[in-house]
Amino acid sequence: MEPKKNNSEFIPTYEKRFLHPRYWGAWLGVFAFAGIALTPPAFRDPLLGKLGRLAGRLGKSARRRAQINLLYCFPEKSEQQREAIIDDMYATAPQAMVLMAELALRKEKKVQDRILWQGKEIIDEMRLNNEKVILLVPHGWGVDIPAMLMASQGQQVAAMFHNQGNPVFDYVWNKVRLRFGGRLHPRNDGIKPFIHSIRNGYWGYYLPDQDHGPEQSEFVDFFGTYKATLPAVGRLMKVCKARVVPLFPVYDSKTHCLTVHVRPPMDDLLTADDCTIARRMNEEVEKLVEPNPEQYTWLLKLLKTRKPGETEPYRRRELYPKKK
Repeated sequence: MEPKKNNSEFIPTYEKRFLHPRYWGAWLGVFAFAGIALTPPAFRDPLLGKLGRLAGRLGKSARRRAQINLLYCFPEKSEQQREAIIDDMYATAPQAMVLMAELALRKEKKVQDRILWQGKEIIDEMRLNNEKVILLVPHGWGVDIPAMLMASQGQQVAAMFHNQGNPVFDYVWNKVRLRFGGRLHPRNDGIKPFIHSIRNGYWGYYLPDQDHGPEQSEFVDFFGTYKATLPAVGRLMKVCKARVVPLFPVYDSKTHCLTVHVRPPMDDLLTADDCTIARRMNEEVEKLVEPNPEQYTWLLKLLKTRKPGETEPYRRRELYPKKK
């Protein structure tokens, strides 16, 4: 699947090869997700939580990454506390993703009763004033849902993304993301198409916590450790003449509601240097994630890039060695 050539916008396209038997397993997973998304949340959330916890115990490599991330980021917590966060993270993951599937299948009004906004007046005022906005959104399990909700209410969003390894999942996932409109730009097309969309009135959806290597990153504090952080959002806001607004979705399996937390605009970045911008980005991630750490995707290689002479955490065999 290739992005549309004339504007580098990605358009998910169905292909006949998706019917090949090699993809039947993927389609089975898609239909299973769709089926459970149409069941009442009070029924599905306990079931999904148990399945997620089980998957978290079976996926040893991903769990080890989460264990190492939490060990570095929360050294003050006991191992039992960190393991509890990981279990809760794996329980939250399918619950939030199935809510996204429900939003894709039902009319948005059927889901909106279970969506709460804290700080929505911030984005409402910006929309009323027709301002250009970049939303700073940490990697959470419900990360795509706020963008879909805003698009359903008329505010189109543009985001950059990586393709999924499985082309069926890639097609379905991106089709869902664009159900109410918006734009997706492949990361390998560079930043210019994303900038173009923001300048044309789309709100940018920027994920600040990916590791982009040491070349243009700043080493700044991140929870209880440090992280190579790309201060690109400071440049983006100047080039696009946009304001940066931090945002994070939190799913509650007890109430079956998703709360979207919106924080005040980061207008102080306009005059800040790169090191300050990078630290402020991480600071906002900390403020959004720390109250609900189970909502964050701790299984990513968040801390891959280290300072010269320091071993990458995930290569340290003494950390959470495999049990015989």
